[in-house]
Amino acid sequence: MAKINFGGTEESVVTREEFPLEQAREILKNETIAVLGYGVQGPGQALNLRDNGFNVIVGQRKDSKTWDKAVNDGWVPGETLFELEEACERGTILQFLLSDAGQIAAWPMVKSHLKPGKTLYFSHGFGVTFKERTGIIPPTDVDVILVAPKGSGTSLRRMFLEGKGLNSSFAIFQDATGKAREKVIALGIGVGSGYLFETDFKKEVYSDLTGERGTLMGALAGILEAQYNLLRKKGHSPSESFNETVEELTESLILLVAENGMDWMYANCSTTAQRGALDWKNKFRDAVTPVFEELYESVATGKEAQRSIDTNSQPDYREKLDAELAELRNSEMWQAGAQVRKLRPQNN
Repeated sequence: MAKINFGGTEESVVTREEFPLEQAREILKNETIAVLGYGVQGPGQALNLRDNGFNVIVGQRKDSKTWDKAVNDGWVPGETLFELEEACERGTILQFLLSDAGQIAAWPMVKSHLKPGKTLYFSHGFGVTFKERTGIIPPTDVDVILVAPKGSGTSLRRMFLEGKGLNSSFAIFQDATGKAREKVIALGIGVGSGYLFETDFKKEVYSDLTGERGTLMGALAGILEAQYNLLRKKGHSPSESFNETVEELTESLILLVAENGMDWMYANCSTTAQRGALDWKNKFRDAVTPVFEELYESVATGKEAQRSIDTNSQPDYREKLDAELAELRNSEMWQAGAQVRKLRPQNN
């Protein structure tokens, strides 16, 4: 593992240079990796592993849209695509990539196929960390590991096809065979990670739930709506409000941040923009800090986990979710965004 200084704190990370793909293949050459679930993370991880030369099968409920998606992606029923239970029986490494609610429902069946020496793999620490609420308590004679790509399965696949990599965290909850560490790193390289940094199951789920509800999704959507609504209230047109709120962020500024950092983005903007950003940055930070404190406390006490379990397990959850997403999609702000995207030169 390489030692890297992250802003004054030294951490150990794994890159493809010291742990090449060939080494990962050698470690897992006798394993059958069963990817359970073909929804969010499943397709990206399964396809990347397959393209990287690993022995992969997919487990998915038959007669479902995701089964059909797997077939369209080249998985062959009876050869590399099976019902969940048969995939569990055939696999030596079970990548448990169902939704958190789906994991709770499927756990008794999955557990029954965890023979001694097998490996149970997660991409989220939720089920194990909140075991009192989920009932997911792995048997003591299997390896329990985690590789969590820091992005969606769609991004993982896209970046892989572009020759890039999405950074991932990894963790070992249980090492029954003495080989859990080499297996988890090999799998992290195999799914297409850019580099791997170590954590534990609890820290992964705490940071993940906070990030999703915070800057990555919840806070981002909320702050964009607040600015857009203010501009509209002050008489600005939908196109102007959307461009100044979203389009400039996603098509220009955030790309500069990704390239070389926030200070570099500031340095490549007008002096007026620089001055205003520096003056107002701390005001926004101080305003939202109490919200983040409240959010982290809600995650750490298990309130967020319980709410997810309660709502996502309801039989009409999908219908309610579709209605909420439709409300978001049909709002003036995102309808304006749809028109703005159509006008991008690359879309004409």
